[in-house]
Amino acid sequence: MFRKELIPLLKKHPMGLYDIAQLLETSLRDTEDDLRHLIKSLKHSDYRLIITPAHCRKCGFEFHKDKIHKPGKCPRCNGSWIAQLLIEIIETKHWH
Repeated sequence: MFRKELIPLLKKHPMGLYDIAQLLETSLRDTEDDLRHLIKSLKHSDYRLIITPAHCRKCGFEFHKDKIHKPGKCPRCNGSWIAQLLIEIIETKHWH
């Protein structure tokens, strides 16, 4: 899978890292690496990557957006009921 193929996959369809890896039949590590490179590539394009950060479903703690992989447990309450982050791509260039 080429990184550019992630654009139509994630365009206006938020997905988590695990879901992307499963769909593409790749490891979480490879998927995470591809997403990190895609983030850099999109800086000079008509697309933007939107990240909804992972959060603790027990206490609501929100993890930093830079943390792409799913955290193991919450630093605030030590809960392990963590919602994975969601990744979405939006198009920023509009034609009139």
